Amino acid sequence: MAQLGLGEGPGGGVVPEVGERLECLGNRVPTGPMKDRGTTINQEAAGQGAASPSARKKVFASPEAAVADIFDGAVLLIAGFAGCGCPESLLGALRAKEAANLTAICHGAWQVPSGAGPLAGAAASEPSLSGIEALVAGGQVRKLISPLPFYPGHGGPVEARWRSGDLEIEVAPQGILAERLRAGGAGLGGVFIPAGAGTRFGEGREVRRFGDRDQVFEPALHADFALLRADAADTLGNLVYRDTQRNWNPVMAMAARVSIAEVGRILEPGDLNPETIITPGIFINRIVKTG
Repeated sequence: MAQLGLGEGPGGGVVPEVGERLECLGNRVPTGPMKDRGTTINQEAAGQGAASPSARKKVFASPEAAVADIFDGAVLLIAGFAGCGCPESLLGALRAKEAANLTAICHGAWQVPSGAGPLAGAAASEPSLSGIEALVAGGQVRKLISPLPFYPGHGGPVEARWRSGDLEIEVAPQGILAERLRAGGAGLGGVFIPAGAGTRFGEGREVRRFGDRDQVFEPALHADFALLRADAADTLGNLVYRDTQRNWNPVMAMAARVSIAEVGRILEPGDLNPETIITPGIFINRIVKTG
């Protein structure tokens, strides 16, 4: 059976990128210049030479090339949970790029000292700024949307900038954040959730009654870019996660116009066990191999 090339339909037409497909549903508002939806930026400028075969257009030479078109004011989804499964190489490249006025949607920016709780350990005995925390400390992040923006009692630069008024924080409970992202990835306008109905958290919000329960409307979340971390990918963008990497990565991959994954290995199509693939390549625009 003949295998279709990436981006080609049965009739020779072009299959739209995932971001374009969602835009057709009218649920996205473009927030910056995204001519190519990020699949190929500029292959020569990205250090890849002339245009490569379609299955390799997603492979970028470096984290710097992969984030080259993240613009000031962009909305970012940043995967990771309590410092695990974070795309540190992509975040490092973004810090060097000095994009500013960013909105970061993530689990939080934590710097956990040794002995400060169940998530603290030997690796945290000499704490250093995490990728997200360093972006905030450098003044690159304008707004943070997160279930737990900083570790209680050890807020570091995140808490400091919030208290000074330089950082806006929107706290979204973890389950609600996941559902808002899932709605964004599915092209929905939002979801109705019973949590918060009848409390101060539902004040000023749309509330509807379904059956015998009031439910509060939560708008879908979309982003310009998702920065992800996976164990392995093939050149088509199919992703396999390892351990804690399978946290926010899968749902965030679906909710951005351009999804960028840093991975430890890049294999040829067919070399990944299909039973282990969690994120299909249709949701991934760029992949880069990192250490």
